[in-house]
Amino acid sequence: MKELEFPEERRNVWYALSDLYLDTELQEWQFQYMADIFLKSPFSLEKIKKIDKYEVFPVLFSNLLDPAGEWAGFDEKRLVKNIMKWMDSRSQLDILAIKFIYLFYEPINRSYWKKLEDIYNQTDG
Repeated sequence: MKELEFPEERRNVWYALSDLYLDTELQEWQFQYMADIFLKSPFSLEKIKKIDKYEVFPVLFSNLLDPAGEWAGFDEKRLVKNIMKWMDSRSQLDILAIKFIYLFYEPINRSYWKKLEDIYNQTDG
């Protein structure tokens, strides 16, 4: 298994990011929660966006395609297990495929990221 940089903080970021993949409209408190987790982590916002794109998105994006997708929240242990499994098994071709698929997803979540950045920058500044 691959050794992670800041494993505990990364897991917290994964779980916070998982809210972006719920089949529901996010509330203000969820954005605040995510921004708080991001600010407490050792990662920059740009690094968190990469963690989302290459670690969380590949595991959870299919929830947004499922008409009966998860809306109440993901099981944290299962989430971590699935992300670790993905990271251990991914190939360069897998990463290339994710880059391509993300092109279609990114505009859908742009407003969420804008809101997160605004809260993050207000709290950080």
